[in-house]
Amino acid sequence: MPKIALTLAALAGLAGGGGVILAALAAHGGGGPQLETAANFLMLHAAATLAVCGLALAAPRRGGQFLGAAAIFLLGSLLFCGDLSMRTLAAAKLFPMAAPIGGTLLVLGWAWVAAASVLALPPREPREH
Repeated sequence: MPKIALTLAALAGLAGGGGVILAALAAHGGGGPQLETAANFLMLHAAATLAVCGLALAAPRRGGQFLGAAAIFLLGSLLFCGDLSMRTLAAAKLFPMAAPIGGTLLVLGWAWVAAASVLALPPREPREH
């Protein structure tokens, strides 16, 4: 599991760097609001992916569930931000419904994080009377 977590963390690092590049293009190349949105979402979800990878390593009993959320964040970011970037920079779509599918995956990724966190909670200790 640590190897997968570190691989996803490396991909998150690349995504974060890509977000910075998109932000620079939006600021200096006149990319407009779609490119700004893509940059912000990419950087935010890159950071979230790193955090979820950290949770996976900190809670190895449920680490695989956290890594599933991290993978969904990366895939959703690729589709959502990739489509917005393509529309702005190449005047073409990544493929039909790429942005909505990517956005839906991002929402599911956050729900997955919530579920994995609840499942990782330690069992309740019985109260003494």
